[in-house]
Amino acid sequence: MQVKIDTKEKFTVITPVDPVLYDNLAESATQMLLPYLQKDIKNIVLNLKEVKHMEADFAGTLASLQQKFYEYNVSFVICCLNEKMEDFLEELEILEFLNAAPTETEAWDIVQMEEIERELLDDSEPLFNDHREKDRD
Repeated sequence: MQVKIDTKEKFTVITPVDPVLYDNLAESATQMLLPYLQKDIKNIVLNLKEVKHMEADFAGTLASLQQKFYEYNVSFVICCLNEKMEDFLEELEILEFLNAAPTETEAWDIVQMEEIERELLDDSEPLFNDHREKDRD
């Protein structure tokens, strides 16, 4: 699977250049994307602007990958789906499970909002735990 990669401060934009994402590319997509969970810049924006068609197993793999990223508290946002692709993912009942944005800019916004949310949750939990400990004494 050939892609363009653009690394930003808080996320990496990955744009497949192939117009069709066949089922047999699902494994290579998984092998390419999962290592980002170990990198300094973990968040992914998957820009599908060049993709005209996707097979069902590949779509399922995208949903699984997104779930895996969110299990690790990392953003995985898909953007720039054309109407045909949206309809296809809707038929498969996958679209509702994907974090999808109409444009790449909106996908960036989602990643940044999720980063802020994670920072706030990380900051507030220790304070909350400290408060509970004081109440017990």
